[in-house]
Amino acid sequence: MNASAGQRLLILSSKLGYQTRSFAAAARRLGIEVALGTDRCHQLDDPWGDRAIALAFERPDDAATEIVAHAAETPFHGIIALGDRPVPTAARAARLLGIRYNSVESAENCRSKLRQREVLSAAGLPVPAFFSFALGESMDAAAARPKFPCVLKPLRLAASQGVIRANDQLEFGAAAGRIRALLESPEVRVAREPELDRVLVEEYVPGAEVAMECLLEGGRLHVLAIFDKPDPLTGPYFEETIYVTPSRLARDAQAALVACAERSVRALGLSEGPLHAEFRWNERGPWVLELAPRPIGGLCAKALRFTTSVHRERFGGDAMPLEELLVRHALGLPGTDVERESEASGVMMIPVPQTGILESVGGEDAARAVPGVVETEITARIKDRVTAWPEGSSYLGFIFARAGEPEIAEAALREAHSRLRFVIRPELPVEHPLASSARNV
Repeated sequence: MNASAGQRLLILSSKLGYQTRSFAAAARRLGIEVALGTDRCHQLDDPWGDRAIALAFERPDDAATEIVAHAAETPFHGIIALGDRPVPTAARAARLLGIRYNSVESAENCRSKLRQREVLSAAGLPVPAFFSFALGESMDAAAARPKFPCVLKPLRLAASQGVIRANDQLEFGAAAGRIRALLESPEVRVAREPELDRVLVEEYVPGAEVAMECLLEGGRLHVLAIFDKPDPLTGPYFEETIYVTPSRLARDAQAALVACAERSVRALGLSEGPLHAEFRWNERGPWVLELAPRPIGGLCAKALRFTTSVHRERFGGDAMPLEELLVRHALGLPGTDVERESEASGVMMIPVPQTGILESVGGEDAARAVPGVVETEITARIKDRVTAWPEGSSYLGFIFARAGEPEIAEAALREAHSRLRFVIRPELPVEHPLASSARNV
């Protein structure tokens, strides 16, 4: 008998999220019914054609109540949240419905960068020295507080959006002004997130940056992959590019990172589901940058495949994608005791070199022809505006590679990227019509 028969999965995500389609496809492949909950406009009748429940993630209690109302008609058996914003809603809905998930408190501990820092610091975890200030405060007073260099961060944004390094008081003031403009922009304000008037300031920690993809089951941390980030993330902005696994760090360094992750999970109170964690490593050991109880972002999940007898018996072959693994866990299905495939794997999140209008993309066939490259996907649309960091948060696309060694996978990603050609037209300044008329008088 099919263990997934009659199961129904609720996927919470942004209406524009990259990941929703791949997670829904993984669930349906297992014979699972999928329902979506997104932040689409509730006043329009299914504008995206996905029959999603309209939810206000900025009001998680109300959103959870809406989910419970829908569950009264047809129950949900599991919840997956994609991205940071839906996590507090997922925790509340799961508590009300009796579904296995992280606690509401642990979700809130992770949602705000400041609160996470406070919790981890109180537990004695290695975090950078930090403080926060309100954007309405005296900038001179705020700039006099940090030890330079430091890093300024909005409390609620993701993908390193608005994260800026400052090396002195002058750069601190410029960074704070730039973050203020970003937080007051219509694109950010429309999300109605709290804490958009505060900024976190952290001591800059040098060293190699790594990411860890994990699965929590009953509080037990199962490390699925440790990614190196071979491009230096030294600032002034922190747009990520390449992830490669397995890590080339020494075994003792990797063990120390895992131990630090386990302590951090306990301090935050996390217990179930996907975990994406970011660390720095230097001569003093691991430093916690951030833990997020959700899967790796964008399309990067495609870089991970796992071996398991359950998947081999059901579908043939021996590669289970990360999406299927997380669907299985959310619904309590067998097949979550897995190991990552032995082959090295990497992904490049294609950076945005400048802000403007994407006019054309070339060289895709040449990029796909690079040995080791298994897929390229351009996600930015022609004639759309693309935004460079620190204001930006969306990439031009993704390149995936596999090879016998991580160095070879990394080289394949770099070669494929060098063959792509993006034409981005600078935006013309928008002039108010009255200004033009005045000059013509």
